[in-house]
Amino acid sequence: MSTMWKSYEEVAAYLLNQFAEHFGLGRFEGKQVVAGECGTEWEIDAKGFSDDGSHFIVVECKRHTKSGINQTITAGLAWIIRDTGASGGILVSPIGLQEGAKKVAAKAGIHEVLLDPNSTTTDYVLKFLHHVCLGFSDIVNLNVTDSLTIAVKDKNGNIVETL
Repeated sequence: MSTMWKSYEEVAAYLLNQFAEHFGLGRFEGKQVVAGECGTEWEIDAKGFSDDGSHFIVVECKRHTKSGINQTITAGLAWIIRDTGASGGILVSPIGLQEGAKKVAAKAGIHEVLLDPNSTTTDYVLKFLHHVCLGFSDIVNLNVTDSLTIAVKDKNGNIVETL
């Protein structure tokens, strides 16, 4: 199970790096240790940097598949942001934040990012800041007269958009 967690964190960092400009950042790096003002160190799942390196954000990944992220976890990230001098944070999870957690996140400058729990760097569903990004890989043999249609479904299986 620990490899699934590690893999989820690595995939999240990779994908956030691909879409860094949407967060007003230049790049994301993976897991690292950041010093806190209180004298302790924090292991964070990823770190996003501005283009000029003047500020950074902290990323926490929680691959919880049965319930949303609660306010205690969100408050923990809020404290890490404050203690490290970060300008904000991102919480990555498959389900998202519970109501209390959303209130904490709004106050602490934490963005919610939804990432499917089985995502890879090529096959993923990533939702953030009113964007939905899809990645898929498959071998498709098309003739000139063939076409490919992609149906986007909501969590209930209803088709919401056809591409």
